[in-house]
Amino acid sequence: MNQGAVATANGGSGTGSVGVQIQQSRRLPDFLQSVNLKYVKLGYHYLISNLLTLCFIPLIAAISIEASQMNLDDLRQLWLHLQYNLVSIIICSAILVFGLTVFVMTRPRPVYLVDYSCYRAPDHLKAPYGSFLEHSRLTGDFDESSLEFQRKILERSGLGEETYVPQAMHNIPPTPSMAAAREEAEDVMYGALDILFRNTKVNPKDIGILVVNCSLFNPTPSLSAMIVNKYKLRGNIRSFNLGGMGCSAGVIAVDLAKDLLQVHRNTYAVVVSTENITQNWYFGNKKSMLIPNCLFRVGGSAVLLSNKSKDRKRAKYKLIHVVRTHKGADDKAFRCVYQEQDDAGKTGVSLSKDLMAIAGGALKTNITTLGPLVLPISEQLLFFTTLLVKKLFNASVKPYIPDFKLAFDHFCIHAGGRAVIDELEKNLQLLPIHVEASRMTLHRFGNTSSSSIWYELAYIEAKGRIRNRNRVWQIAFGSGFKCNSAVWQALRNVKPSSNGPWEDCIDNYPVKLST
Repeated sequence: MNQGAVATANGGSGTGSVGVQIQQSRRLPDFLQSVNLKYVKLGYHYLISNLLTLCFIPLIAAISIEASQMNLDDLRQLWLHLQYNLVSIIICSAILVFGLTVFVMTRPRPVYLVDYSCYRAPDHLKAPYGSFLEHSRLTGDFDESSLEFQRKILERSGLGEETYVPQAMHNIPPTPSMAAAREEAEDVMYGALDILFRNTKVNPKDIGILVVNCSLFNPTPSLSAMIVNKYKLRGNIRSFNLGGMGCSAGVIAVDLAKDLLQVHRNTYAVVVSTENITQNWYFGNKKSMLIPNCLFRVGGSAVLLSNKSKDRKRAKYKLIHVVRTHKGADDKAFRCVYQEQDDAGKTGVSLSKDLMAIAGGALKTNITTLGPLVLPISEQLLFFTTLLVKKLFNASVKPYIPDFKLAFDHFCIHAGGRAVIDELEKNLQLLPIHVEASRMTLHRFGNTSSSSIWYELAYIEAKGRIRNRNRVWQIAFGSGFKCNSAVWQALRNVKPSSNGPWEDCIDNYPVKLST
């Protein structure tokens, strides 16, 4: 779980007014000031891991060029030479067989994204500002200071008037029961899966791997078991349920599915990402625990992955890289997004004042590791030249920050909050169009946790911007503290699938946001 608006309340003496301000110390650190060499080395470690495959490419190219220059006389002489030299034939054959065997055994199986779907709640669950604040007032759980605090957070959050909250939060008084939480989970997961199976025409019994992630609602039987029961999935399915891993868990779930697809041949994997709001609404007055109420909204996604070669023709994307960064060894990072009880015994998720700085550190580590895998050689050389000058000569030279726009065509930055999107736009030197999908997703659907990056990709598709071989960078933050990236490459000019989340409203976007 990650929020982009960390605020403090300052009560004015005698007035009871509440001010909300984003502290300078809570912004993302300037990446120009600090780059840790060990994370660059980590990125090159990933690169070297595929060195054997890379070495075969120039060898094959050299052999092909040499062969293309040979004429019939050269081929005849080669044949006569080999005909009377059994040792040469055996050695050449052994080298060829060995090389092909090593290549086949070490080559990772491609993972294709056949299609995905995003859940869109019915209109009666919409929560415009006025209704949200009025319901908060009618519950009787919040004092005037907390209500004013929530109002200011909403005004500056980047959320629009059409986001959704679960039915239990529309009731007066709210009814955050276990039954209501199950109902929310079923509506979201089944809603997304129904669309996915309908669009792909895949029989649920053909699914061999199921990964579900939801941080704050983990009943028994599990959410993955609920899906198995609903769709009568086969008995030998490999099912997994990831809990407590925050807003970046969607990328973690994709990574887990990718690893499983390397082992289990010729199968499908489904990844379901969601968050449950019903039982995790905070009914207290601690300011740092009220922010999630204002940002998190109903949403979820379902993704169909495949390692079947025949699915390449109909797949939208191919998974290129997943890079994961975990800062949990640091105590501050571990506790910056923390579920706990307040002094009155009411449970909620508390956000630390250090959240933005910690998110910045995790992001810096992640992109420094990712850089060598995706950036063109020209950018890498410029980066290393300035870095070595600074390290060897202790010169006051700012490290060159590579232009990630040369590596990626589209950016899906987790819509955790307006401040995070603003800071990434500035630090990565992105253009407004690069963060448009994130801003509009936050505006239309709010922070839907780990599924937000799929609403963003759906936005870009609905705008008709994805072309063959375009690269998409999905990046998400989560409690723990984690920053995870997934890189996809389009296999064709991608059109939006039917029943998409933006299907009847894409022409209304982008909207102009208040500053």
